[in-house]
Amino acid sequence: MTTLQEAIRPSAQPREWTAIVVLILLIPVLWSPPFLFRIFLYQPFNIPSNSMMPTLAVGDYVFAAKYAYGYGRYSFPFAPSWISGRFSSADPEYGDLVVFRTAKNASLDYIKRVVGLPGDRVQMRQGQLFLNDKPVTRVALKDASPAAACGGDGGVRVKRWRETLPNGASYVTYDCIDNGYLDNTSVFQVPPGHFFALGDNRDNSTDSRMIWTFGMVPMDNLVGKVTRIFWSLDENGRLRGERLGKVW
Repeated sequence: MTTLQEAIRPSAQPREWTAIVVLILLIPVLWSPPFLFRIFLYQPFNIPSNSMMPTLAVGDYVFAAKYAYGYGRYSFPFAPSWISGRFSSADPEYGDLVVFRTAKNASLDYIKRVVGLPGDRVQMRQGQLFLNDKPVTRVALKDASPAAACGGDGGVRVKRWRETLPNGASYVTYDCIDNGYLDNTSVFQVPPGHFFALGDNRDNSTDSRMIWTFGMVPMDNLVGKVTRIFWSLDENGRLRGERLGKVW
């Protein structure tokens, strides 16, 4: 067995010594309870856009459960690029809100809803989601005029739908424009090891419908499952207490 004295050779270069010293200094931080909590249990994220309205809004802060889908390359900060696969892996379910990196841009975290799993056929027709050539159940709700949902000042009326996926997962979506740019698509076949992600604000979301710039997401790029809002501030910095503690 190699001993510590044998590992640190007298011929070590100054750069090696620097790396060793930095690692020793970081050990108390790496094993501190806050660091372990963030790495292995829950990581906080803030919502920067309205693509997930009404479920999530700008100013919401959420926890993502890191353990929900196992641990992979994007579970840990500064992980080397050669890491592949996931340890203790589990796949998401229909309707899960997930944090992930895309295959097109692995430098940014995204939060979207899982609507398609490996082998599924996904399509949008006149704003309605179709899964395996069947329309996903949706029920019209009373229109709303939420501020900024459609990029305006809140005066625009927005159609709301309660959508229910085959496993019973149910949530509300916004429909800002009839026959919008992404309301009619070709059929997307979800390949093995991937999922199809959509934003709840269907006319204001960059998601898997944009196959060339976003595309379907590798399971290995999952970071965690969104579980609850733990803090929320409006555009004036006031607390939105009614949003705290919401879970999915």
